[in-house]
Amino acid sequence: MFAVLKTGGKQYRVQAGDVVRVEKLNAEAGDKIQFNEVLMIGSTVGAPLVAGAAVQAEVIDNIKADKVITYVKRRRKHSSQRTRGHRQQLTLVRITDLLEKGAEKSDVKAAVGARLARRHDAVTAN
Repeated sequence: MFAVLKTGGKQYRVQAGDVVRVEKLNAEAGDKIQFNEVLMIGSTVGAPLVAGAAVQAEVIDNIKADKVITYVKRRRKHSSQRTRGHRQQLTLVRITDLLEKGAEKSDVKAAVGARLARRHDAVTAN
């Protein structure tokens, strides 16, 4: 059985035992997390989400992707050059379980993106 989950603005097709690189999550290595935004699980298709479904995973590590270099060169009268690099921060997770029902009863913490967690902490601090 497989599921389609949504996290970090992207969709992933996963099944138990898969190792997936997702956008950085607010979790440390060894933590157990749960993805609650499930678009499809087994033969059940959500509208847009499947109610009560979840995908549980274990965080392996927080990593960085390969460096992407962008180079811009403007020609003619205003010749200028610019080089920029970027390394996206990712979280490596291993899918452990697919739950069709009863996700709200499990005591596993929800997977929250790192940027969303920082914003939430800033709001609650004020």
